[in-house]
Amino acid sequence: MFNIHRKSISFGPTVLTLETGRIARQADGAVLVTYGETMVLVAATADKTPRPGADFFPLGVHYQEKTWSAGRIPGGFIKRETRPSEKEVLTSRLIDRPLRPLFPKGYTLDTQVVATVVSYDGIHNPDIPAMIGASAALAISGLPFDGPIAGARVAFIEGQLVLNPTFEQMASSRLDLVVAGTDQAVTMVESQVDFLSEEEILDAVMFGFEGFQPVVALIRELAAECGKPRMAVAAPVVNTALVEQVRKGFLEEIRNAYQVVEKLPRQTVVSDCRKRAMATLAGESGSLGAEVSAIVSDLESEVIRERILSTGARIDGRSLTDIRNIVSEVGFLPRVHGSALFTRGETQAMAAITLGTGRDEQIVESLDGESRDAFYLNYTFPPYSVGETGRLGAPGRREIGHGKLATRAIAAILPSKEAFPYTIRAISEITESNGSSSMATVCGVVLAMMDAGVPIKSAVAGIAMGLVKEGERFAILSDILGDEDHFGDMDFKVAGNAQGITALQMDIKITGINREIMAVALKQARAGRIHILGKMQEVLTTHRAELSTYAPRIFTLKIHPDKIREVIGSGGKVIRGITEETGCQIDINDDGTISIAAMDAQSAKAAETIIRRIVEEVEPGQIYEGKVVRVTDFGAFVNILPNKDGLVHISQLSGQRVAKVTDVVKEGDVVKVKVLDVDRQGRIKLTMKEV
Repeated sequence: MFNIHRKSISFGPTVLTLETGRIARQADGAVLVTYGETMVLVAATADKTPRPGADFFPLGVHYQEKTWSAGRIPGGFIKRETRPSEKEVLTSRLIDRPLRPLFPKGYTLDTQVVATVVSYDGIHNPDIPAMIGASAALAISGLPFDGPIAGARVAFIEGQLVLNPTFEQMASSRLDLVVAGTDQAVTMVESQVDFLSEEEILDAVMFGFEGFQPVVALIRELAAECGKPRMAVAAPVVNTALVEQVRKGFLEEIRNAYQVVEKLPRQTVVSDCRKRAMATLAGESGSLGAEVSAIVSDLESEVIRERILSTGARIDGRSLTDIRNIVSEVGFLPRVHGSALFTRGETQAMAAITLGTGRDEQIVESLDGESRDAFYLNYTFPPYSVGETGRLGAPGRREIGHGKLATRAIAAILPSKEAFPYTIRAISEITESNGSSSMATVCGVVLAMMDAGVPIKSAVAGIAMGLVKEGERFAILSDILGDEDHFGDMDFKVAGNAQGITALQMDIKITGINREIMAVALKQARAGRIHILGKMQEVLTTHRAELSTYAPRIFTLKIHPDKIREVIGSGGKVIRGITEETGCQIDINDDGTISIAAMDAQSAKAAETIIRRIVEEVEPGQIYEGKVVRVTDFGAFVNILPNKDGLVHISQLSGQRVAKVTDVVKEGDVVKVKVLDVDRQGRIKLTMKEV
């Protein structure tokens, strides 16, 4: 019934197994990937007929984590998986980016890759098996995929590079790098770094590239054994006569258009040129309109690329290494806790910081259970930032991806919870965009944190690099424009400072790049980000000494965990009373750490005093001032600490003989007492004679 094919290989610390022929046999290609006890099922399927009029490649990659794969039930009211988590969106993008460039022009069938985690061991991250499975499923599907690719994760632990580390190993790593590519070149890099040098990063990329080569060979073996015949895709028919007509009539006009420095006026000139070309050459019925428009786009690419390679001059007149003009402002939003407006050329990010307490931490549910993030960054890209109208609402994949890249760039500079016990919410609203808004976000958020008084370890900046490559000729571009990204061959984003790199993301639109090109790009990026940092430091050189007037004040103290119940009280009565009396927000961790948040230091101090009195131990010989809470025939009970009453026996009320307790004290009196003893049952004996 089943025609099962299985291939295995040692890959890093454990065995990687690819299996096909047993599950999802109606998909064009389906592979079950096993790595340790983590298993991912990946299915690749394409529609049989193209969309009418489709002129692009509609690829959809969907990575899904099922909580049942880890033996868990989802939290909340809905007990099934619903919309994708941030991790699922980011992993889908991670898989999509190295796959997409490897389909030929002219292929326009709707193609879908679905990667589902079906078993999770808590040791091995499913994202690399999912990427490998996607490549393998496409390789055996018969679809026109010019792979295979493979990927690997690289860690840097105690000065050593580690291939495919476990989650436990990653906890002590200074590097989280994912690299993907073919057997010829690197095509994608994604990383979070704790200030490693360019050379160390380059070594890590090549270490990962060499490490996954056996996997590429394994997928080739599987495809040779059981792959379907490759689908034939006819190369797009080129109407050479029409191309020549467009070139002859409009090439010079396009060249002149790209002498216009500003983005929107340039787009207007190009748009007018396109409209005239279509009106002139599309025919009476307009049937050639789309073809004419595509030729104009090709001519745009030719003009931009040839000018860069031949003269080193770019669209806006800069040299290959020039950075656009930078203007930074801080503190311009008066009621937020920290703000910055970072403008680089025609790209602008408005950043704001909100400081909160432990209750404001972001709860993240994953296959490992719940975790909390004390720093989170929300990136928004409204359509007006590029002079357009469009959908507003929940963030899309691009916004989530850009926000995560900026988060990775900033993670290495965040203060510890002990040094700064605040939850930090950062937002970046892109108000103008013409290239690299994610790197503008890094710069803007860093300035906003400094304005908010967040004691970051150092400032970092980000820059986007581009590539134009024709044969052996290539040029690396610093601080790329939107058009240079669109018509170029690489989008290479680097963040960090003079000491090292904190994040790196690289997407290649051609078949791949080698070490030489990456080395040049990294060196050029270092010079660029140092220049940007200098411009940022003209505004703020370090974080402000004081928090905003509108930010909460948080004070922490530590008590013995056994005392937590006394601070909370029965049904939360005690802590609720402290909150109502002082107006503070109080959070208690299981280890006995208490955070007190207030809008002024006086209220926080009052709450701290109450809590310290609650947990204070009664010591023999100490003198306390307390209130008489109950009077009996044999003595008076005095409250000396919260929830701690002691007995002053009638014989200890005075140095003289006392006939009735009420002759000396009455309920409600405030008296001074001395502790004589605390017995094994915790009963407190007091005296007033010796005070």
